[in-house]
Amino acid sequence: MAGFRRRLALPWAAPLYVGAVQLGAYATARLPRERRAEVLRAQSTNVANLRAGRWQTLVTSAAFVEEPLPAAYGAALLATLGTAEASWGTVRAAGVFAGGHMGASLLVYAGLLGLGHGAVRGKEDEPSDGTARAIDVGASYGFHATLGALAAAVPHRGARTAATAGLLALGVRPVLRRERTFTDAGHLTALALGLAMGTGIRTGGVRTGGIPKAG
Repeated sequence: MAGFRRRLALPWAAPLYVGAVQLGAYATARLPRERRAEVLRAQSTNVANLRAGRWQTLVTSAAFVEEPLPAAYGAALLATLGTAEASWGTVRAAGVFAGGHMGASLLVYAGLLGLGHGAVRGKEDEPSDGTARAIDVGASYGFHATLGALAAAVPHRGARTAATAGLLALGVRPVLRRERTFTDAGHLTALALGLAMGTGIRTGGVRTGGIPKAG
């Protein structure tokens, strides 16, 4: 009975997070353009920051967005994170979000290094490749990971297969475009990480005879 009540508990971290991100977006939007770009770039998980050892951006980048969230996107983000929190508990839902955000950021970073972005430097501590200093902030990696985890955790096999296939199709399509960006690859990576985590949550629940409890 306690587990059932926990499952139906109202989420609190998801609305707090989405609200804080939106308030922060409105605050940074009031800054002069150059100052705003400087603030966002300093919190980005780009090659320049990670190469310089600014690993804190793996966390802070999820707290900033380039523009205030559109109503539809903000509602979708809140619904997704809120559903995960209500289903798995705050700790596990936050772990999925953070794992997807940080995991995808690190894998994209490794991929960009492998492709040589940021390898050629201009002035000291200033990569000449614009990709290396790109503004890369937002909740989208964690959002995609949580969506993937929710799809993979659906108990019914048919619904799970359909949801997983649909999300993968949506994630692959941007990567196949000629004008694709590293962010598109990051979204697909985060989705794949989320699918793996959701599978672990589902199979863990099956082994224990119910939904795994989380704080």
